[in-house]
Amino acid sequence: MKVVESYLGTTKIRCADVDRNFADASRPSPMSDEDLADLTQPQRDRLAFIELRVRFIGEIRRQDLVSRFGVQSAAASRDLALYKDLAPNNIDYDPKGKSYVIGSDFRPTFDFPAERVLAWLSQAFGDGEPTKIKPWIVCDIPARLSQPDLTTLAAVTRAIHQERSLKIVYHSLTSGETKREIVPFALIDNGLRWHARAFDRRTSEFRDFVLTRIQRPQVLANSEVLGNERSDQDIQWTRIVELELVPHPDQPRPEITAMDYRMDGGALRLNLRAATAGYILRQWSVDCSADHRLRGPEFRLWLKDHLALYGVKNAVLAPGYSSEHVADTTD
Repeated sequence: MKVVESYLGTTKIRCADVDRNFADASRPSPMSDEDLADLTQPQRDRLAFIELRVRFIGEIRRQDLVSRFGVQSAAASRDLALYKDLAPNNIDYDPKGKSYVIGSDFRPTFDFPAERVLAWLSQAFGDGEPTKIKPWIVCDIPARLSQPDLTTLAAVTRAIHQERSLKIVYHSLTSGETKREIVPFALIDNGLRWHARAFDRRTSEFRDFVLTRIQRPQVLANSEVLGNERSDQDIQWTRIVELELVPHPDQPRPEITAMDYRMDGGALRLNLRAATAGYILRQWSVDCSADHRLRGPEFRLWLKDHLALYGVKNAVLAPGYSSEHVADTTD
């Protein structure tokens, strides 16, 4: 489980009052392969970083290049000028913020895979030119069946970074297609798909929105985020639950389970946000029943104290857990 909070960048800007909601993957790149062929690999990496930062954060400053690549300020200025020359509609200079912001006719130049963008957002690596590199050893990693659309992801992450609300069309299993305004502040990887944690102005609740169910996202540049819409007012987000997982009492060879999860004293102790606890317990097939009644080889772990989940809204997702006090907040 990975969580990306609203520290995706350290600078804040106010976007110009224009519609910056792009069908940015539907048109050809403004740069050709020939434009990039004459550049060195370090130059291409820096140009890719410029595009990644502008597309998913919404802005870039010269100092960002200096800090990331260790180049001089003059070299950083030349890189920004070169990118502007090669893709003139992708970035605009904001004299008030002294930064380059995403252009209203942005079209991506570099073909970043979704998993690489998400790795950069969540773990801060993979921001160079996306090229196929031969792995050092043979690895077989299962592919995700669900990946967010990058145009949607970019709008969500810009709204998070700029602390703005987002107008969306959302497809819910319970409500069908609806128009909403949400205030996102974090990304959540539940192991199967990515969500945005956000305040929903339609229900006046904090909820999880599945990124693949969001269409036509529009960052509301001049919107004001109210105090009750901020992450510090999200009780499920700010609450930390302490969970103790032990080898399942009805499974053989508990010592092997303890080895697999590197348990200390026969237990694995976790401090989790209440907003993510149900996802993690489901992902790892933790039996959360009071009497460890679940059977099957997948249930190698048992939640020692099921009452630790009291008041956790998404505990309904935890295998075997039952309580009249929980409700799923995934929309």
